[in-house]
Amino acid sequence: MATQREERKQDRSVDVVVIGSGIGGLCAAAIAAKNGHEVVVCESHTTPGGAAHGFERDGYHFESGPSFYTGFTPEHSGNPLRQVLDQIGERVPGVAYETWDFHFPDGSVFIGSSSRDICHEQIRKFSGENGLAQWVALEERLAKPLEGEEYVKPYSWLVDQYIDHPFLKTYCDFDCFLLSGMDAGGTPLPEMHFMFAERYESAVDYPLGGSQAVVDALVRGIERLGGKVLLGAHVESILVEGGRAAGVQLRRGGRIDAARAVVSNASVWDTIGLVPDGAVPDDYRRDCESAPQTESIVHLHLGIDASGLDDALGIHHVVLESWDVTAPQNVVNICIPSVIDPAMAPPDHHVIHAYTAGNEPYSVWEGVKPKSAQYEQMKEERSQVLWRGLEKIIPDVRERAEIALVGTPLTHERYLRRHRGTYGAGYRADEGRMFPGAATPLEGLLCCGDSTMPGIGVPAVAMSGMVAANTIGPKGR
Repeated sequence: MATQREERKQDRSVDVVVIGSGIGGLCAAAIAAKNGHEVVVCESHTTPGGAAHGFERDGYHFESGPSFYTGFTPEHSGNPLRQVLDQIGERVPGVAYETWDFHFPDGSVFIGSSSRDICHEQIRKFSGENGLAQWVALEERLAKPLEGEEYVKPYSWLVDQYIDHPFLKTYCDFDCFLLSGMDAGGTPLPEMHFMFAERYESAVDYPLGGSQAVVDALVRGIERLGGKVLLGAHVESILVEGGRAAGVQLRRGGRIDAARAVVSNASVWDTIGLVPDGAVPDDYRRDCESAPQTESIVHLHLGIDASGLDDALGIHHVVLESWDVTAPQNVVNICIPSVIDPAMAPPDHHVIHAYTAGNEPYSVWEGVKPKSAQYEQMKEERSQVLWRGLEKIIPDVRERAEIALVGTPLTHERYLRRHRGTYGAGYRADEGRMFPGAATPLEGLLCCGDSTMPGIGVPAVAMSGMVAANTIGPKGR
């Protein structure tokens, strides 16, 4: 790709500056460029993509973040990410699949599916005919549009009207946690309303080349439309002149002026740290600094010998260690993309990404110094839950491993500039805490990403980028 390394002390002026190249920031930049604006994306890391970036080791293509996607294979899709790609003339080929496995504490396996018939069969198996009737009633309600106050309700508000079966109550919390890092009470109803439609009316699919292929497509579109993505361009501060966001100051020297807007794809905590004192009301600053957050993540990236493994291994598995869904280190997500996309690993090998999204306490890592003996010991200890989860899928996975890399909350904090390594903002819907929108009290400063409406998840952050770009509007208006 033609992404550029930022040069020292290079001043320039553009219409829109985007801070951060996560999927939200890239979507904002793509639509702004499509709307005729001259756009520059400033990325602190040496590779674009934020939490969605990929990396390669010895022929294995690893993913740092999202592994569950929808909307790539249908001819038309309501998925915001797919809509952005369509608008900028880019397409990422994908492979659709129907089922994925949930491994429960009692040893049972629930077959998740994009087929209602398979889903209903599993619901009946775990909750009986009465449970299935409750679930179908919930599905039928979710198939209808939301109205009025339903847009600001938690998912649990709707679940409680239809579900009283204990297993299904837990399953709803589990389903939400996989998406938002919160239970059904914390997760906004509109987010789950959208996801139900995606599963059953669009397609669950995997982009060939993984999340990096998605990032590459967005960068290609931005650059073809005249924009630039600068790497190693750490934003030191947001410049404020005449009461509005006027651009950014780079750590290596130089500034980039923004005639129309600065869009921050950094987290709410990191964004407010870039805003000079006095530029926003004190209560707004306090709200940002004290915004609730989900916990962090431990990653295990593996390259394994796949000889003799079952061809029906499956791309996605989720392991629940106990029925206390939101407990620390309780939910293990597993993606084996080479099951569908063999090019992600060397021949006769698999690449695996296992991770605990949103349930790794940052507090246990505080005071630990990277590269120290204590850090290495912590990585070994805190990754054991991931190994145990994988052993339910591939019992001899430890013997098969040829590469094993562990990422920690400190990795997230250092390389992804994630405040306390967080999975994302944790505004709980059942506490009346709605994710803020794109606008801020500082004229010319907009926000996107998982700290803004609609929240955490690939479709949500893509939507937030679209909203920010369309708030700016077309060039000349």
